[in-house]
Amino acid sequence: MATHAFQVPGMTCGHCKASIENELGKLSGVTAVRVNLESKAVEIDAEGVNWDQITAAVDEAGFEAVAK
Repeated sequence: MATHAFQVPGMTCGHCKASIENELGKLSGVTAVRVNLESKAVEIDAEGVNWDQITAAVDEAGFEAVAK
């Protein structure tokens, strides 16, 4: 199990947070998603998920993932 941490600078509201949680939660192998709206930080616990999959899911939610 790996933890991936990154920023989502465009996240500004609860709806943004929910959209990101929803899309990341759809990825096979993701067991937990933690989003801090105030700091715009996201952490996911996942097995077998790569950065390209993460960025694609965040993009699907309408945002951009930025590596820390």
